[in-house]
Amino acid sequence: MKPKITDPYHILKHPVSTERTVRMIEAENKLVFIVDKKATKSDVKKAMEELFKVKVKKVNLLNSLDGKKKAYIQLASSHLASDLSAELGLI
Repeated sequence: MKPKITDPYHILKHPVSTERTVRMIEAENKLVFIVDKKATKSDVKKAMEELFKVKVKKVNLLNSLDGKKKAYIQLASSHLASDLSAELGLI
């Protein structure tokens, strides 16, 4: 059995900032991060909640063709993705 990834800084590598992701931030209350290849949905959710003190509603993972793993993280309605993205300097 592989060791579980526990360090949230190792799980969440960096946010993605494109026109499409900015629209997702505004319209769907979602953030997109590049994450570790071995990270699971629950790993990403725990890391996001621990690092940014927000409530996560849903996580979707996508293995991209260039070998990276993207996490589409939808925040609960009590937390705005636009506020968090402003703190991160995305918008």
